[in-house]
Amino acid sequence: MTETIAAEMRPHQTCWLALLDAYARAYPEEEAAVAQFRAFVRARVDAAERTLVAGHLTGSAWLVSRDGQRTLLTHHRKLDRWLQPGGHADGDTDLSRVALREAEEESGLTQLVVEPAIFDIDRHEIPARGDEPAHWHYDVRFVVRTSASEAFVVGEESHALSWREIDSMLGVDSGCDESLRRMAHKWLARAADA
Repeated sequence: MTETIAAEMRPHQTCWLALLDAYARAYPEEEAAVAQFRAFVRARVDAAERTLVAGHLTGSAWLVSRDGQRTLLTHHRKLDRWLQPGGHADGDTDLSRVALREAEEESGLTQLVVEPAIFDIDRHEIPARGDEPAHWHYDVRFVVRTSASEAFVVGEESHALSWREIDSMLGVDSGCDESLRRMAHKWLARAADA
């Protein structure tokens, strides 16, 4: 697929920008990161396509238990790290739907509920692997909540899954990367404000 620069804004790009604008109002301290995402989605009508070699949008889930105290993490098979469930949009421009789909596929959980607002964003480099060159993931994360059983099933993309107490993720020595700690802080701040 040829990389296509957007000549004029398409409805899905306008939607992405509106979600990013709302996120920027909620988290003004992240304006530099939001600016990177805005520039990317303005310039790329095909930003949700995995075939976009330089990078592409992905959707992830901050998957929380019914009581809001735990989050489900996956020990990612390819990256060999504990991460939130998520993956490629594969052309789906509704990134909250992508996050929900990935949460369901990677956990085996059903009756999940996704919140429509962006919860977190993170641009990170994916290392080269096989014929696939190094590229950027513009990861857009949404809160996804369980509403039924929390008994998960480990899928083929994971070494393991684990419910993790969110407050245990805060310290630098928690074994969590910076973006997981940031989401834990956001979640606990949100719970305190409720």
